[in-house]
Amino acid sequence: MSAESSQANSIAENQARRRAHGDSLWLKALRKFRHDRVGMWSLAVVCLYALAALGVVTGLWASDWAAVTGPKWASASAEYWFGTNIIGQDIFARALYSTRTAFEVGVIVALGATFLGAVLGSIAGFFSGTWIDEIVIWLMGVLDSVPFILLVAAIAYSLQGSPWAMHIAMIATFWITTARLVRGEVIKLKSLEYVEAARAIGLSQTLIIFRHILPNTFHILLVQATISFVAAIKSEVILSFLGLGVKDGMSWGLMISESTFEVLAGFFNNFIAASILMFGLVMAFNMFSDALQDALDPRTVKES
Repeated sequence: MSAESSQANSIAENQARRRAHGDSLWLKALRKFRHDRVGMWSLAVVCLYALAALGVVTGLWASDWAAVTGPKWASASAEYWFGTNIIGQDIFARALYSTRTAFEVGVIVALGATFLGAVLGSIAGFFSGTWIDEIVIWLMGVLDSVPFILLVAAIAYSLQGSPWAMHIAMIATFWITTARLVRGEVIKLKSLEYVEAARAIGLSQTLIIFRHILPNTFHILLVQATISFVAAIKSEVILSFLGLGVKDGMSWGLMISESTFEVLAGFFNNFIAASILMFGLVMAFNMFSDALQDALDPRTVKES
């Protein structure tokens, strides 16, 4: 048997062992998460919100969120659960439609920021100590030096003509933490035997990074995606409140912005509806993220 085929077999064996070990760790993490009552309850609440958003997307409810269907500032009733706003629109329908906006922004930003952070972080980690790594670190340092909200607001303002301005602004800032964590993990992984064996048989650096190293950082990416999801929802509310977020549609941020005039007149329903629904989703997702992070912690998974 040639030395090259022997090294290839060694890689295959190492990968098989790592896959088996990884599968067992994922099963342990799943069992640990299922025994976390707070995590399971928070997941149930998130799923409830997701169901509400899906119903809006499919047109099952809240399709008339912009329609004027009642009197000005009607009180909460069986017909209007949170009353109506200053022009007679159903506040509950508008708050429910805003759930769709929150999930749309959260999912797009979480996926985009996690993908960008994974790619740049893995490249920087694999080429640590080189000019490539220095450029990525410099870019992260520059973006980190600007206050978060100011940076997002500046990017969103400069791209006001684009319907994706808010998404691009958040993705451009949220990838940094993910990239840092992935970079550190890749620096550790690239010195393992199976990576050295892959180099020895002449596999390309791109193949080594994205096929043999990056998949082993999935536990980090999963947790960071949930954190980015929550951050995107909160940022969207702030940007929409400032007039830099949602333009065509409705969001909790726009509802809170509208309520600033209504509160002075003693009408709080708009503010309460948006605040309660936003608080419920953000709190549930934060608890879900914490439980997921605990379940995927390599130290506690190995001990369980």
